[in-house]
Amino acid sequence: MSPGATPKPSPPPITTESSSQKLSPISLYSRYALAGAVCCSFTHAILTPIDIVKTRIQLEPQNYNRGIVGGLRRVVAGEGAGALTLGLGPTVAGYFLQGGFKFGGYEFFKTSAIDALGYESALKNRYAVYLGSSALAELAGDIALCPFEAVRIRLVSQPGFARGMWDGFVRMAGEEGLRGLYSGLGPIVMKQVPYTVASFVVYENALEQIYRHVDKSTVSGAAITGINIASGLIAGVVAAVVSHPADTLLSKINKDKGATTESTLSRLYKLSREMGIRGSFSGVRARIVMVGGMTAVQFAIYGDIKKALGATGGIEIK
Repeated sequence: MSPGATPKPSPPPITTESSSQKLSPISLYSRYALAGAVCCSFTHAILTPIDIVKTRIQLEPQNYNRGIVGGLRRVVAGEGAGALTLGLGPTVAGYFLQGGFKFGGYEFFKTSAIDALGYESALKNRYAVYLGSSALAELAGDIALCPFEAVRIRLVSQPGFARGMWDGFVRMAGEEGLRGLYSGLGPIVMKQVPYTVASFVVYENALEQIYRHVDKSTVSGAAITGINIASGLIAGVVAAVVSHPADTLLSKINKDKGATTESTLSRLYKLSREMGIRGSFSGVRARIVMVGGMTAVQFAIYGDIKKALGATGGIEIK
């Protein structure tokens, strides 16, 4: 290096904050995945009642037209309080897997992109890195999530369809095979990939803007959690609106098994035409409440669990 030259920035080593010893890649990314799995399954589980109402609004807008509170009251009045837990099993299991792939995959693909591009290039193109990493991670998560989401929607839309998750799996697999369990893969990818891309990109941007004015090294742990929640809330609202039409389509296609002679693509096209723009945003207010709050809590919990597991030393683009 010539005298007076400015040294090129390099990414920090992948280590934990509490130890100078390098974690093995398997150990590091498994901790990321576990943190993501726990935060996603937990947040989706506690919001199951709102998700049930959102799904009913999408499928039966003529009957569920009095908002979230009115929808909750209608479900309880007609089916009992237990109906607010319909689909809880596949929700927890499905989003445990999806969360592991989403967060663990995002960290893996982001680090891989930084290694491939070089730190300076990755810094200049950081939003492309965020976008590509989150899209690839979510795609993997969607493949794992899809059959669980199919069973969940069937349990919610057809009370009495099955006694629970495994019974629902057995019945759907027996009657419709893999085609039935994965008929919603297209809509779920169209819903989840834009949602995840928007949430990660907006979240990272929000953090960047906040930390331009706040020195992170001087901020308490509680304040960092608060910043994560605020950034996650902004990201969640944007992501909810962007991905809602595909979410409505997903609910519609999984409501019934459809004609055996009709292809998935033709069903998607037919349903899209029937819904129109207005119909595709049925239940959007319920979903903004659900997804906005859920995303905020997810990012907060994810950060705290990562710290507890000692998986906080990965490469960041700053």
